Amino acid sequence: MLKPTQDQIIDIYKGLAECVKFHGHLCPGLALGYKSSILAMHRLKEKKVSDEEIIGIVENDSCFVDAVQVITGCTFGKGNIFFKDYGKMALTLLSRNTKRGLRVALKSGVLTQPQNMEIFSLMDKVLSGNASMEEKRLFEQFQLERAVRVLKSEPEEIFSVREVEMELPPSAKIMKSEICGGCGEPVMVKKLVEINGSNLCIPCAQKREFR
Repeated sequence: MLKPTQDQIIDIYKGLAECVKFHGHLCPGLALGYKSSILAMHRLKEKKVSDEEIIGIVENDSCFVDAVQVITGCTFGKGNIFFKDYGKMALTLLSRNTKRGLRVALKSGVLTQPQNMEIFSLMDKVLSGNASMEEKRLFEQFQLERAVRVLKSEPEEIFSVREVEMELPPSAKIMKSEICGGCGEPVMVKKLVEINGSNLCIPCAQKREFR
C-alpha cells in the first residue's frame, strides 16, 4: 500500500498548505497547532483576524506556534499573541467581540503512543548528527505519519477544551524609540532601563550590572 506524500496530505486539509508554506514542512507540532487553532476558532465562532479582534496565548515556542499564527491571524507583529514559556502544547484564544475565551491543550499520551516509541531513538541520532541517510529518511516518514494521525483524529480525542475568563490586554500601541546611552542604537522606550541616570537597552544594562 502506497503511503501518502506530504503534498497529498496537504490537499485534503483546507488551510494546511498555507501553514506548511510558512513553516517549511509538515510535522506533528505543526499539525497540532493547526488542529487546535481550527477547533478554538470554530468553538468561538471567529474567523482569521486582520487586526486584534482575537488575542492568542501560546505556551511553547515550537512548530505549533507557526500554525496558530497562520490560522488565527494572531501574530507577534500585530501584538495580539503572547508567549508563556511553559513548554506545553496549549493555545488560549480570547475574543474581544464576545469576551469569550477558550484554552485548548494536548491530552496526555497523544504523541507517546506505542507506535511512536521507535521515533525517539531515531530523533536522538538525527539531532546529534549521527544518523545515516536512511535513518534520516525513516525519521521524516515517521514524523509525517505522526502528523497524519493528528490530522485524522477527532479534536476531542487529542485535546482538552475549557472555557476561560481572563482580563483582555490593552490593544497594542506603536511605541516611540529613544537612543540607548550605551550602544547608541534606537530602543523602544518601554524597554529602556535607567541606571545611574543613563537610559540603556537591556543588553547594555546587563553589562553595567555585571561590571
